[in-house]
Amino acid sequence: MKISFQKFQGTGNDFILIDNRDHKFPADNTTLITRMCDRKFGIGADGLILIEHEDTMDFKMIFFNPDGSKSLCGNGSRCAVAFAHQLNLADNKTKFITTDGPHDAHFDEKGIIHFSLHDVSEVKEHGDDLFIDTGSPHYIRFVKDLNDLDVIHEGRSIRYDKRFAPGGTNVNFVELRADGIAVRTYERGVEDETLSCGTGVTACALAATSKGYTSPVNISTFGGNLQVSFEQTSPHEFRNIYLAGPVKKVFEGIYETVD
Repeated sequence: MKISFQKFQGTGNDFILIDNRDHKFPADNTTLITRMCDRKFGIGADGLILIEHEDTMDFKMIFFNPDGSKSLCGNGSRCAVAFAHQLNLADNKTKFITTDGPHDAHFDEKGIIHFSLHDVSEVKEHGDDLFIDTGSPHYIRFVKDLNDLDVIHEGRSIRYDKRFAPGGTNVNFVELRADGIAVRTYERGVEDETLSCGTGVTACALAATSKGYTSPVNISTFGGNLQVSFEQTSPHEFRNIYLAGPVKKVFEGIYETVD
C-alpha cells in the first residue's frame, strides 16, 4: 500500500499529516503508525495526524502518538489547521473536532496560528510542583537552570510514577525568565524529550501565574518561541486559552508499506 503524506513542524514538534477523507488509512494499525514515526526506519515524527470529513465542522483531526495512543496535541493541532487550509477545508478562521472535542483556530496577519484550548478549572499541587490537564496531562516542575537538567532521566521517573498510573503523564520543566518562561518537555507516547510541546507550554504558562506572570506569557523552547494568552478568573481557573506560534511544511512524499 502506498500512503501519500506531508510533513509539518511547529516549533520543532514534527508530524506526519495524511488526508484520510477516503478512510483508506488503517487507523487501527498501531504497528504501522509506530513504524512511520520511527526516526531510523520510517519517516520520523513526534506523531501522526489524520484529517477526515466532519459534517458539523470544517474537518476532523485524529492525532496518534508514536506508540499509537491518541491524545490532544497543541502543536499538532496548529499543523493540522495549516494542512486543512492547504486542502481548502479551512479558511483563516476554522472550527474542527479532535480527541477532546471541538476547537477553533485562526491565522493572524503574520501567518501565526492561534489554537484554542478548553477551559481549565483545576490545578493540583504536588509539593512545589503542579499538575494541570490542558487536554493532555502535564506535571510541571520549576527549576533554576534548564541547561543542567537531565530531562530524560528526571522526566521518565515522574512519567511512570504510580500516582499517574495507568496512563502516565507528560512532564514539563520550567525556568522563569524576565521576558517569559523557558520550557523543556518529556513527552509520554514519544518517551523522549521533544523540542516543543503545545499543550505542555500552555500548562506551564498557566502554572506561571502562581509566580506572578500574567497573560500573554512568552515561552521559549529548543524548537522556537510560542505565546499563550488567557483570561484568569480565579487562581486555578482559566478560560479563552489560546496557543500561538508558527507552522512550516517540511516536505511531502509517498510511504510504501512492506507486506
